[in-house]
Amino acid sequence: MKMIRPIVNISKIIADYDAVITGFNGVLTDGGGIKSEAVGALLEIKKQGKHIVLCSNSGSRVSEICDFLIANKVPLKLFDAIITAGEILHYRLKSRSGVCASLGRNYVRLGGGDDSVFSMLMDYQRVPDIARADFVYMKNVSAADDIMDKYLPDLEHAASLGLPFVCAGNDTSSYKDGKICLAPGALAEQYGVLGGTVVTVGKPDPVIMAYCLEALPRELSKEKILIIGDNIATDIKGANLVGLDSVLVSKGVHVNFLGEGYISDVAKTRELAMGQDAYPDFVISNLRW
Repeated sequence: MKMIRPIVNISKIIADYDAVITGFNGVLTDGGGIKSEAVGALLEIKKQGKHIVLCSNSGSRVSEICDFLIANKVPLKLFDAIITAGEILHYRLKSRSGVCASLGRNYVRLGGGDDSVFSMLMDYQRVPDIARADFVYMKNVSAADDIMDKYLPDLEHAASLGLPFVCAGNDTSSYKDGKICLAPGALAEQYGVLGGTVVTVGKPDPVIMAYCLEALPRELSKEKILIIGDNIATDIKGANLVGLDSVLVSKGVHVNFLGEGYISDVAKTRELAMGQDAYPDFVISNLRW
């Protein structure tokens, strides 16, 4: 089993790396606003001449993430590239590639959010109810206090009709209005239990990690690339699958289990890692310089 080292400041280890792949929600944001010390850390990393890629399992398009960063005065020049599950899903829908090739034209949206992933895709049309749909799409839950039981009747109905369930990101929990809440990945898991077909895009899929690596200089070796994320099952698992070192941010989606301590609890981190069979090299309470 890999040893997990606690760190307080990213500056203690960053000299060993030439590039960082960072998550968005839980690392740079708390689901409501920007974590200023995290942005400060990235600015310092950039000053060190390191490359930075932002990779998010969000269902948002890249333009939406950029708008958010600009509104919060985060310079886009920090990032070599910005990659989101929503953007990748958009292009797979557009090209009807892979599992998206067999999707029909009509979709029904569960939960909240918008339909930006279908923007400018004239082949798709949103319909008001499941009975008229060819597939189900979900971007976010409607409210931070939503529970699975709220969606279960719709999931059971859709599964009985054999409709695919489509979502960007595999996260089972995420942020909404600054609170940790249910995420589409949890509904996707439940849909699979019901016997339904699930179409997801996002970490820990090595294909998504490959997009991140393609955005970095080819001469960089994997030993010089560090992943920073708050989700053990997506960020850290993704890092493990492609052989990259990783840092888990404990004050993210796992904060209720890992705690609020300034110095992360290594024993609880190890317990979480063993449960998911995903092991970070380091754990930090928040990304800070």
